[in-house]
Amino acid sequence: MKKKNYETLGVMLDMSRNAVMSVESLKTYFGYLKKMGYNCVMLYTEDTYEVDGEPYLGYMRGRYSKAELIELDEYASGLGIELIPCIQTLAHLQGFVPWKQVPIDNEDAMLVDDPRTYEFIENVIKSCRECFKSSRLHIGMDEAWTLGRGKFMDLHGYEHPTSIIKRHLANVCEIVRKYDFEPMMWSDMFFRSINPGNAYYTPKREMPKEVIEAVPEDVIPVYWDYYRDNEEAYDNMLYNHEQLSNKTWFAGGAWTWRGFLPMNGFSILSMHYAIDACRKHKVKNIFVTMWGDDGHECSRYAIMPTLYNLAEYVRGNDDEEKIRRGFRRIFGADYDAFMSLDKLNGIVSKASRNDATAKLVLFNDYFNGFNDIRLLPNQKEYIESVADEWHGYARKYRRWAYMFESAAKLADALAVKYDLGIRTRAAYLAGDKDELRELAKKDYVKAYKLIEKFALAFEKQWNIENKPTGFDVQDIRLGGLLRRTDSCRRRLLDYTSGKIDEIPELAFELLEGVVPSGSNNCYGKMCTANRLTHKIL
Repeated sequence: MKKKNYETLGVMLDMSRNAVMSVESLKTYFGYLKKMGYNCVMLYTEDTYEVDGEPYLGYMRGRYSKAELIELDEYASGLGIELIPCIQTLAHLQGFVPWKQVPIDNEDAMLVDDPRTYEFIENVIKSCRECFKSSRLHIGMDEAWTLGRGKFMDLHGYEHPTSIIKRHLANVCEIVRKYDFEPMMWSDMFFRSINPGNAYYTPKREMPKEVIEAVPEDVIPVYWDYYRDNEEAYDNMLYNHEQLSNKTWFAGGAWTWRGFLPMNGFSILSMHYAIDACRKHKVKNIFVTMWGDDGHECSRYAIMPTLYNLAEYVRGNDDEEKIRRGFRRIFGADYDAFMSLDKLNGIVSKASRNDATAKLVLFNDYFNGFNDIRLLPNQKEYIESVADEWHGYARKYRRWAYMFESAAKLADALAVKYDLGIRTRAAYLAGDKDELRELAKKDYVKAYKLIEKFALAFEKQWNIENKPTGFDVQDIRLGGLLRRTDSCRRRLLDYTSGKIDEIPELAFELLEGVVPSGSNNCYGKMCTANRLTHKIL
């Protein structure tokens, strides 16, 4: 695309996964986005915003007050940035559902056709109208996996999801129009009901008439796709979307949702293909999502090379040297220094390029380490070299010292912890108590100290960028890791001194083959094969 050959270039900031940016931090972020050429920000708030009459929405979750939202909207407007509210009006309400304030169909989806559902939706849309100047409202409605198969089916029997979503969307749009918004909606639910396995993505096809008719003329479908490494896949889905509406927007991904570190390389690769496909299909409204799955550990500044690169690419600049120079002018640091934050994303075998490998290694258990079979050998020196590089950037770039220091101290800890479980198991199976005693007295002690240093650096990063609410989850996780490190150390000493006769976990045979579902990013599934919680909604 040549310069000005687009209408909207935006970023969607996820404020719903515990890390809610502070107002001042967000204002600063808006300033950087403006300098890069972005003219739109979507504020994704599932429940983290204040709504009159809904006291449990965002309760103890760091929600934005109405006054804060108005302040942010005014500030963004002054920069020439449209701030679009991005909410949920069907599913993805995990933070709100447990308080039992709305009727639920199944899991985190509200019950369609229930009057209280629409009372709640009107309350939130009315509040958005009071806080935002934008004429657009993103109503969400994505990933309602079990729509119509829970309480709804108990009450009404089976109804095809396309019919349910059509009726619900019509009801929501009536409320949206009442408050003078133009509705935007994630498009996946229009596809899931017609694809095998509830899938979203599909080859180029003719869309069924009933699906086309389910999309109101004034609804803007938003095609989201963060995963493709070829233009054809984007081209196929854009062709399918053209049958639904001539107003489709595209949402790609700047990967901030795979643990503590960004994935700039894949973000740029996938988005270049997406932008090329958007150019072909004359899609002129593009934004980049920055999700925060499983706690939003990644600094939102760590993904800046992606955001700057894409802003330039949309305007027709693909000259890497020009991009590097422009990035340095805005951020006062080298583009490649920020890109280096990707470097610990490839230290695990049997992992796709999108797996949170550094996070997996950090929380992989010493004794119950079922992910040990996925760790590449001889990574210590490499991880140490990355840590040294990042410590150097922390000293060199004062403005970004806290971010590089957090990453560097993570690498420091991983250099020791990386294969500690493997070495422990090998010594145990060999009956080498001397080696186990040495590991307990040196490596486990060192790992504990380095994890503690990382935890403090990460807490500093969090408090610079976010409201404090939500860090309790990180305290629990990292505190648990420290407790586990000491517990394993003490059991090793008890075993080597003869106080206990065995450590049963270390005798387990590690099974090859299946990678546990969710273990690539979900803390609760990467740290243990046991159950941290029992799911009750």
